[in-house]
Amino acid sequence: MTMVRAMNQKKTKEHKGKGHRKRLRQRFQEGGLGGFHDYEVIELLLTLYTPRQDCKDRAKALLKRFKTLQGVFEASVEELTRVEGVGPTNVLGIRLIKEASDRYLEKRIQAKSVLKNSGDLRSYLDHVIGHRHREVFVCIFLDAKNRVLASEILFQGSLTSSAVYPREVIAKALDHRAAALIFAHNHPSGDTLPSGEDIAITKRLFFALAHVGITVHEHVITGSESFYSFADKGIIAEFKREFDIHHG
Repeated sequence: MTMVRAMNQKKTKEHKGKGHRKRLRQRFQEGGLGGFHDYEVIELLLTLYTPRQDCKDRAKALLKRFKTLQGVFEASVEELTRVEGVGPTNVLGIRLIKEASDRYLEKRIQAKSVLKNSGDLRSYLDHVIGHRHREVFVCIFLDAKNRVLASEILFQGSLTSSAVYPREVIAKALDHRAAALIFAHNHPSGDTLPSGEDIAITKRLFFALAHVGITVHEHVITGSESFYSFADKGIIAEFKREFDIHHG
């Protein structure tokens, strides 16, 4: 009798979990993610590769561990699987949606003049680096019509003169046959005001690239909610005036 009762309880639990999963997916099909809590978004993604199990507690644990939905998306597989009950297979849905989103936003800015589509550029940068917990330095390579050829994360960690090498940036630009570049990096603190080191490195890169005929249009700093433009603040124009004076 005890065994029968245990089997019935197991079936009831599985049935309840299955019904919840079905309702979650139906909500998405009928109205998208509108009205979903962040943990429910994670839960929905976990269900893609977690058959016949309730994923709500795991989703809440991931959100608690990484603080925000963006934090979950930016976490590595190794970091995600440190959460109890989460394995490499479970997180495939999370990794898939992040990688697909990165590619989609990158394709949106390619073959466009990003100087005329700053909204798409900002969306791309916010998604790719805006919520990372470590600083990363991105270079966007442009053709002569300011259309995007490619973008790459070139450096990771705090920007210092010992971490960012102009010769590597020049080599990458030549590999892509770029006529111009846009730099971007993130400030995990959320404060997007440039440091003295940020300005010094940008100037160093601007001058090094100008010597080989490659233009630097912009350096953008992203944070959790804000966006700083070197071009809008006149800093890039000042570098150009100084270069022209010394090399005119």
